[in-house]
Parts: sequence; C-alpha cells; structure tokens
Amino acid sequence: MPLSPLPAPDTLATVCLLVFAWQTEPGYALVVAANRDEQLDRPAHPLCVLRESNPRILGGRDDLAGGTWLAVNDHGVVAGLTNRPSSGGRDLSKRSRGELPLMLAGQRSADDGVAELVRNVQAGEYNPAWLLVGDRQSLYYIALPADEAPVVHQLTPGVHVLENVALGESSPKVDRIRSLVSAAHSANTTLWTALPSVLADHTVPVTADGESSKNDAIARRPATFASCVHTDGYGTRSSALIRVPEDLHARPEMLVADGPPCTAPFVDVGYRWDR
Repeated sequence: MPLSPLPAPDTLATVCLLVFAWQTEPGYALVVAANRDEQLDRPAHPLCVLRESNPRILGGRDDLAGGTWLAVNDHGVVAGLTNRPSSGGRDLSKRSRGELPLMLAGQRSADDGVAELVRNVQAGEYNPAWLLVGDRQSLYYIALPADEAPVVHQLTPGVHVLENVALGESSPKVDRIRSLVSAAHSANTTLWTALPSVLADHTVPVTADGESSKNDAIARRPATFASCVHTDGYGTRSSALIRVPEDLHARPEMLVADGPPCTAPFVDVGYRWDR
C-alpha cells in the first residue's frame, strides 16, 4: 500500500530522541545519545561551534529558525530539546525553542543553567517543549507548557528517555528503547558501545499504529516510532553521542553522524574543543 502524503510542515509531528544516562556508567557521569528528526530539506548543520568561549559550546544548528536541539559545553553541561507537537503547528510569533538548550549550556553547571532559564523564560514566550539538562552533579527535566512558566523536576540516577511526549508518559518508542538498553546491560555491554545500534534501530513497535493517543497532539506515522526514522521527505537527519568523564579536568567526548545513524558513520569531533 502506498504511503499517504505527509501533513503540511506546520502540522507535522516533529520527532526527536534523547537518551540521558546519568550516574550509570563506570568512569562517566553522563552518557547522552540523540537523534535529530526533521524535514529533509530544512537547512541545518549537525555540528558547529555555537559559542567560542566562557563556556565554549558545541552542538547542531538549525539554520532556519536558529538555535539548536542539542548543546554541550566544555564544563560538561549537556542540554537537549524535544518539541511538543501541536495540531495548529508552531506559533511563528513566539521565540525559537532552539534558544533554550543554548541558554542552559551557557552556564558552568546544570544547576546554574536551570536557574538562568527559570529566571528569564516567561509564560507563553516559547512554543511548548520538553528539555533534559545534566552534568556531573545533577540532572533535570524541564517541561515548558504552552502558556505557563517552566516546570522543573530534578531526576535521580538512571536512564531517562525523552521523545515527543512528556517524560514518564507511555510511548511505544520509549518502551522499545528501554528494552534495547536493558538488553545491553544484561549482556554487560557498555552504553557507549550499544547506543549507536539503538539510535539506528528501525523496528516499529507493534503498538505503534499511527493513531493519535492521549499523548499525541496529532496523528503520527508508524515509522516515526522507530529510533531511526525514514519517510518521504522527513526522517532522521543526524545523530550524536556524548559522554562526560567523572574527571573534572576532562572535556566531554563527542561523536556525530551527519545523516541517519543506520548509514552515516559516527565521527569523533573532540578536536572542535580547540578549533
């Protein structure tokens, strides 16, 4: 059966994936994996120097709306964003949500980044979103409702998976990723070794039938419930792996795939801390 046409861009359920494993891996305080799913013709760079210094920030760049979906600084703060889809599309009169990971990573600690966001973000200033931000000392989940102030939750050690539903709500995609992570742990495989294949997984959970659920603002194609998404004109554009050593003097390690992780190789971009 041929695929039905994609919705118009302003009603498309834009999907991204974040996996934050905090205080679970020996020698590393934080391990992060991310897939960036977007329209294939939307201009973007998978990795740029987003800020030169104080602190230096690396991350992807959305060349259309500005900002980023994932930012990491040289102090070990990592901040990621997923959009909350809306049936009416994003409100173009509001500020770009891509500013928010930059705001969080613009501080020397996750604690300070969260305080900066709470102090500066006003209710209704941005379209709805969810964020994760962590470093060696702490990890936070931030919900940004449509017309309310940000809601901050401090998280405990463990593996936290965020897609385009609120953290902790039922999702076939999250359940599938958790099962893959659990299998890696059972096999005594480090997350750093296992996560590339988790990000490249094409399995669509059997419960993902494409219908709207209570967590979805609009219907989603079943393919968007896979980790690595492929549909006409839309899919996984890039991937990133980050790990923050427990050593306070060590910079974060970062690998980036410029393309879907099922075909694009992960490349070490650690040299970008210096140039």
